[in-house]
Amino acid sequence: RRGGMAARDLALAVGGVAVGGVLGAVAFRALFGGAARMPMREQKTSGMDKAVHAYVVDHVREPTVLRRIRAATEEAYGPLARMLISADEAAALQWLCGVVGARRVVEVGVFTGMSSTAFALALPDDGRVVALDVSEEYTALARKYWAEAGVGGKVDLRIGDATASLDAMLAGGDAGTFDVGFIDANKTGYDGYYERVLRLLRRGGVVAIDNVLWHGKVADAGVDDADTRAIRALNDKIRDDTRVEMCILPIGDGVTLARKL
Repeated sequence: RRGGMAARDLALAVGGVAVGGVLGAVAFRALFGGAARMPMREQKTSGMDKAVHAYVVDHVREPTVLRRIRAATEEAYGPLARMLISADEAAALQWLCGVVGARRVVEVGVFTGMSSTAFALALPDDGRVVALDVSEEYTALARKYWAEAGVGGKVDLRIGDATASLDAMLAGGDAGTFDVGFIDANKTGYDGYYERVLRLLRRGGVVAIDNVLWHGKVADAGVDDADTRAIRALNDKIRDDTRVEMCILPIGDGVTLARKL
């Protein structure tokens, strides 16, 4: 997900993305470049050839409801649909849930529900996704597709400041009780989210952190905005963090997986 727009156009808020007003085509071009609306298959892994990415997408098992979320988000919000995780990333996150035997997931940043729906579909009947976001508007669309997918009972949506929500969970005795965490919210808040989610995970649990390649900006010495600095700092921190085993997967916009030791 992107940052850096003027406040009147795009406000990145703790625990999710809040948009002030309608983001116009001109503003979008200024931030992202290219056309104001684009095919979702353009949401390809950083640096991957388009034809190869199309092949990858054609060979992952994307549930129909996830394709419907992508289409509905593009119809409702146009270029902001670019904030959705890609089909190959969704498949990887679902696979991860199966590998670790996940029953409890905590998600920081919901938007219109792509990742939370993917998680909920991957969990057993008694599984639960605690989903944190600030936006009633965007998560209303998520609620619709949770219901359509038959997973509404698995998702516990909590609207509000994500840091406060995570602190409340820790204070309420949830430390060490989650199997998987997913962070995909405002970038300057990533370090705080990581520390809190790591405390919520059981030993052997995994936190997945989205956008860690930040469209290549992390490797561009000429880029020095606050979001890029925050992601670089967290990437460096996790690389050296003896509390976890970690890797970076170059899918989507880059995903760090860190397993709690």
